[in-house]
Amino acid sequence: MSRTRDRTVEALRRIELFAGLTDDELGWLADAGKPVTLADGEILFEDGQQAEYFYVLLTGELLISKLVGGWVEVVGRHSADAAEAVPSAATPGAEPEKPVAAHQFTGELPMLAGGGYVARGTAVGRTELLAYDQETFLEMIVRCPRVCRVLLPVLAWRIRSYELQAGRRALLDGLSVLAAGLAHELNNPTAALVRAARELGESVRALTGSAVRWGRLAADGEGARIDELAARIRARTGPRDPFEADRTMDALADELASHGVPGADELAAVLAEGGVEPGDLAGFACHVRECALPAAVGWLAHVLRAEALVADVAETSGRIAMLVRDTKSYSDLDRAPQRAVDLTEGLDATLAMYAARLDGVRVCRDYAPDLPPVTVYPSELNQVWANLVDNAIDAMGGEGVLSIRTRREDRYAVVEIRDDGPGIPAATIDMLFQPFFTTKDIGKGTGLGLHLSHGIVTTRHRGSISVTSVPGDTCFTVCLPAE
Repeated sequence: MSRTRDRTVEALRRIELFAGLTDDELGWLADAGKPVTLADGEILFEDGQQAEYFYVLLTGELLISKLVGGWVEVVGRHSADAAEAVPSAATPGAEPEKPVAAHQFTGELPMLAGGGYVARGTAVGRTELLAYDQETFLEMIVRCPRVCRVLLPVLAWRIRSYELQAGRRALLDGLSVLAAGLAHELNNPTAALVRAARELGESVRALTGSAVRWGRLAADGEGARIDELAARIRARTGPRDPFEADRTMDALADELASHGVPGADELAAVLAEGGVEPGDLAGFACHVRECALPAAVGWLAHVLRAEALVADVAETSGRIAMLVRDTKSYSDLDRAPQRAVDLTEGLDATLAMYAARLDGVRVCRDYAPDLPPVTVYPSELNQVWANLVDNAIDAMGGEGVLSIRTRREDRYAVVEIRDDGPGIPAATIDMLFQPFFTTKDIGKGTGLGLHLSHGIVTTRHRGSISVTSVPGDTCFTVCLPAE
């Protein structure tokens, strides 16, 4: 037994966390720790499991992973032989290089903060550890205060690393939402544009033929009469009542048939859609020879149809251009430094990106007309809006009322995002902005979304974010200093 204890003491002596401890302190650590041996692939702890132990890695390796959105994401690897561990890349914007000591122990965060493990730990090969329950872990800090010189910097590194990973994950999630939303929203206008372009090609060919026929038959004055009629029809604006349109089409068909015009029903449908009234046709027929009337009416129908298709192309192209604009506004391509923006543009762009998930949700906007511009980092603030909207949709189960209100309050611009979901339990509402706290099921939330949003609003923008909640009314309020 003594030989085993001596080997454990020597193994602990090589661990940076315990560097400089006395033999008595190392002996106490060896006696107080519970030996744990894992086979390859055996799970040490699960994500979200209530934390019971702080672990010191003696031999082997641990793979730290997290289930996020149905995918297993590798968060890190801990190796007892830190010399074999691959350090983090020291590139601009990358997380700080992993301290060697961070390979040698795990579980200090939930031991100090309470709660559960924030990821899954799985053995890679045969792995040996010492486990210390919470009471023993706290006693370790009291008995061996020197461990804090290593423990606290590693703890700070882990929190920062999780935040950076969550930030990158939030960016990827945002891009995923953006892509899905854009694909969903582009589907209908793109299909309409393709259909209108195809029909326009057919219409132009038919128009060419009808123009030739009408040109051969038109007598002096008849061309001017039909040009006047076309101009009068174009000047009419506004939608037509469907029942009135049906009556108009029937009347036009009767009028055309009375003059022996072939294809009266088909022509009447196009003319009615183009805005022609029965009186227009009757008046025009009085000034055109009977033999030329079919060619004249055919040419007019093809002109109106082609113009309608051109208008459809312009409208759907404009819709696509607006979607591209909203996408650019939402993503901002991470280019923008701080700049003054209209907050409603970012809110609307976020809602546009979530259109697919908002199908069953009624969105109510109440934007103050006097809301001042706010100097922000646009892409970062859009992450806040996205996170709050996404949480609201989840809370409502995809059905309900999402209300977004803006107002001016002294020197601040205030945004309220409100949902009518079941609400947040009073016992947990004070913990919402804490790191790793989540009310979602395992794999559906990291517990860092609101924490990151809090940092973006308070640290990056010198604002505030708060929440109130009762069943049927949860409201997140963001206050930002205005210019």
